[in-house]
Amino acid sequence: MTALKVGDALPVVRKRVTQEQVRRYADASGDHNPLHLDADFAARTAFKRPIAHGMLTLAFVMELLTQAFGRPFLEGGKLRVRFKGPVYPGDEVTAEGKVIRETVEQGRRYLECAVALKNPSGVDVVTGTALAPAPQ
Repeated sequence: MTALKVGDALPVVRKRVTQEQVRRYADASGDHNPLHLDADFAARTAFKRPIAHGMLTLAFVMELLTQAFGRPFLEGGKLRVRFKGPVYPGDEVTAEGKVIRETVEQGRRYLECAVALKNPSGVDVVTGTALAPAPQ
């Protein structure tokens, strides 16, 4: 893992979301909301078809940050996100990010990163900011 610096891009993570993956996430999380699992129910919503759980899609952003910063991020990183749109089974999403600056919070140095998860059309469906402990 190469030490990242301001201006560097994070490694890109691409994932195809499947209905089976959504079902398995529902079982693991206990979230069996029909919006995720029932096509007839979802057809009557604004989404028109089942959507992936937000926390499932957030896992792809976490994979991006873990690939970029490893254990230090898992042990001391921070992430703030906003969910901006749905991810549908069948979508291939792309998680990407960039180190935008160094910052200090509570006496600790961090690399601040802008992160996003994009749908197949390139539209941001999750956006946020991550703070990764800066290398010493």
